[in-house]
Amino acid sequence: MPVLAVLFVAVVPAVLLVAHHLFTIAVDRRYRGFDVPEPDAPDPDVTWMARQRFEDVSIISDDGLTLRGSYLAAPSSTNRVVILAHGYRGNAKKDMGIFAELYHERFGCNVLLPDARAHGASEGRYIGFGWPERKDYLRWIDCMIHRHGPGTSIVLHGLSMGAATVMMTAGERLPDQVACVVADCGYTSAGAQLRHELRRMYHLPAFPLLPLASLICKRRAGYAFDEASALEQVRKGATPILFIHGGADAFVPTRMVYPLHDACPAPKALLIVPGAEHAMSIVDAPDLYAETVAAFLDQWMPAN
Repeated sequence: MPVLAVLFVAVVPAVLLVAHHLFTIAVDRRYRGFDVPEPDAPDPDVTWMARQRFEDVSIISDDGLTLRGSYLAAPSSTNRVVILAHGYRGNAKKDMGIFAELYHERFGCNVLLPDARAHGASEGRYIGFGWPERKDYLRWIDCMIHRHGPGTSIVLHGLSMGAATVMMTAGERLPDQVACVVADCGYTSAGAQLRHELRRMYHLPAFPLLPLASLICKRRAGYAFDEASALEQVRKGATPILFIHGGADAFVPTRMVYPLHDACPAPKALLIVPGAEHAMSIVDAPDLYAETVAAFLDQWMPAN
C-alpha cells in the first residue's frame, strides 16, 4: 500500500474522532469531562435571592422543548420587564442573581430568569451558542407581553453566551415592546469563540477540526458554528444596544466587542471596564456598571 494511502487510512479516522469529541465537549449537555470551562459568573447575593418569591414559568419552543424559567414581580406595579440570559453551561438563578437584584431593587423591574435550552431545568440535549436560543427568546418576549399587556417595555440583558443570545435575538423582527438590549462580554460568533478556545485551551489549530465538528453540529444540532453569528445579527437590528466588556477579558477577548459595536446600525453605547476579566465588570466596577445601565434605560426604556 502506498505511503500516502497508509497515512490517509491512519490519520483521517483519528481526525474525525477528535472532531466528534470536540463537538461533544462544546455542544452536548451530557458531557461531564469538566464542570464549567467558562470562568465563573459573578456570585449572586444568595441571601437576597433566598428572600425572593419566584414563580415557576415555562414555554414550549418552536421545536417542542419545554423551557423553564423563574419570574419575580417588581416591588411596585410596573410594565417594565428585564429578561436575563445566562452564560455557557450556566444556570439562570445561580449565575444571574446579581443582575436580577440590580434590575429589581434599583430599576424596579419585573424579572424573568429563563434557563436556556440544554441548561438548568430546561429540556434539550444540544447547546446552541445563542442561535436556536434567539427563537426561544422571542417566545419568552411574547410570554411577558401576554402577561403585562401591550404597554410592556422589555430590556434583554445577557452575559457571555447570554450576551450573544440577546444580540442574535436583536437581529430578528422584534415587537415594539422590546426597548433595548444590554450585551455583556458576548462573542462575535460561536465559530470565532471556538477557534479562540482551541488555541487558548488546547493549543490546536482550527483546521480541519473545527470545520468537521461544525458539520457534525449541523447534522446533530441543526446549526453550523459560523451560522451562530452575533455579528451578522447585530448588522440587521434596529433595537438600541449597550455593549459592555471587561478590558482584561481573555476568555471572550475584549477585541471582539469592537466589531460588534461598529457593525450595529441602531443607537448604541459602549462601556469597557478597565482591568475586568470575563463576566466581572459588574463586580469590579459596580457603581459604573449600574450608572451606565441606568442611563441607557432612562434613554430607551422610560419608566411607566
